[in-house]
Amino acid sequence: MILSIVIPAYNEERTIHLILDKILDVLLVNDIQKEIILINDCSKDNTKSTIEKYISEHPNHNIVLYNHEVNKGKGAALHTGIEKAKGEIVIIQDADLEYDPREYNNLLQPIIEGFADVVYGSRFVGGRPHRILFFWHTIGNKMLTFASNMFTNLNLTDMETCYKVFKSDIIKNISLKEKRFGFEPEVTARISQIPNVRIYEVGISYYGRTYEEGKKIGMKDAFRAFYCIVKYNLFK
Repeated sequence: MILSIVIPAYNEERTIHLILDKILDVLLVNDIQKEIILINDCSKDNTKSTIEKYISEHPNHNIVLYNHEVNKGKGAALHTGIEKAKGEIVIIQDADLEYDPREYNNLLQPIIEGFADVVYGSRFVGGRPHRILFFWHTIGNKMLTFASNMFTNLNLTDMETCYKVFKSDIIKNISLKEKRFGFEPEVTARISQIPNVRIYEVGISYYGRTYEEGKKIGMKDAFRAFYCIVKYNLFK
């Protein structure tokens, strides 16, 4: 079995090699192999050359890079990565250090044991470390999750989480449209519309970063997310 790890990257030259180191260090259960798919979304810094150098220095690992010639957004990068994924399971990983790859096995467990088709990693349940940062950002996340749940009839605690794990045949059969941060509410709406889909949630840690440290999502993305919640749930 192969786990496809899809990593969108935009201006992440400072951290991309560090997150790749963490991923390579992870030993997956059941002898699951890793396929690492990086999508450079037309970065303005040295992200592309940093990744190319890393790949050349690790020839024995299954790491591939795809480059967007123009900046299309995180959602578009994920579309590319999901399309290229060859594994039976797909996980989304940010290129920064906010999420810990050492938790992959916890996220995979419900799928491996035959209980789940989709697993969300929640930053708001469980006893794992959680960096204390922005009050209004947390309130925004909870409001968007609440609004999403109202439409989907799910009881998620963290719809906006990066860590989403899918059986490959499920995520590849969804026609996704959102090019930027609207990916999260759109994919949640689409998943919820699949008959008899089994969705689980697993508590994860969260090592958040400030805007000075490179965080990109902002208020306009929250408004877009709410628009996507309405759009993709009411207009199926």
